[in-house]
Amino acid sequence: MSGGAGAAAIPRPGATFGNRVAFGLALLDEGRRNERIVALNADLSGSTKTSTFAKEFPHRFFNAGVAECNMMGMAAGLSTTGRPVVASTFAVFATAQVLNVIRQSIAYPRNNVKIVATHAGITVGGDGATHQICEDIALMRVLPHLRVYVPADAQQTYQVILHVLRTDGPAYVRMGRIDTPVIFDHDYRYVPDRVEVLADGDDVTLACCGLLVEEGRKAVTLLADSGISAQLLNVHTIKPLDVAGIESAARRTGRVVSAEEHVVAGGLGSAIAETLAQRYPTPQRFIGLRDHFGESGEPSDLMVAFHLTAADIATSASALVAERDART
Repeated sequence: MSGGAGAAAIPRPGATFGNRVAFGLALLDEGRRNERIVALNADLSGSTKTSTFAKEFPHRFFNAGVAECNMMGMAAGLSTTGRPVVASTFAVFATAQVLNVIRQSIAYPRNNVKIVATHAGITVGGDGATHQICEDIALMRVLPHLRVYVPADAQQTYQVILHVLRTDGPAYVRMGRIDTPVIFDHDYRYVPDRVEVLADGDDVTLACCGLLVEEGRKAVTLLADSGISAQLLNVHTIKPLDVAGIESAARRTGRVVSAEEHVVAGGLGSAIAETLAQRYPTPQRFIGLRDHFGESGEPSDLMVAFHLTAADIATSASALVAERDART
């Protein structure tokens, strides 16, 4: 996926960088390449990093104010003129606040609107449960025609944004607030709609998305220390899910642990379970929030409190391997 100068601003692996910053860089680069792109925001352009696009292209940027339903309606209308349209705000306002407008005006008519949401999940931190939406993947995944992406790091975010802007049809891209470790180097090439195998293993598959991919990488090491060989999948595209890739991984290891910064109902884990139930029934464990809203706190503390760490993934994987071994 070829891009522009903004990709060079993303540091190499070992550093941390914000996915939302990468989004702003990609939007600006693609906006320079394609003069038909327009962007909208709901009075949060500084936080969502669409402000750089607004500064360079003020005639192609619209601030809808604190009126998210209106913003989505405006985006739908603008898209009917043949323009790719980006509508961006915090994830709680980009999904739950405006679900019916997305359904009726964007997904149903297949309008070319890209809903790019920041500040998803519990790692929003101090803003608390009202802003820590952990149900958005489920809400967006059930809407027909709407693609759903959860990139793992800044480099992948940059390339996912280019992909959705160059692909016709509605899409939802989810990212968090905090800076996270860079996983992919400058030579990384994003392959749409295909799971990425980041580690090979034969005993258990760890299927992760978003910032849980980094926790999955750590879990692979923890499991190796205890003699368990783990395969790690980066499932950056929740819909359309790479069912062949998921099935292949399940057939190889016979065990799956899904991990996401989201409720376990309706998210990545559910999508995998639905797939495997029909194609290759496989024992599965789920890492995620369990029928619980978030809480105010430091992101790292909340990850521990809600059992979303590498240690939690490794513990679930170890238990799954032990259960399977006990039956054989």
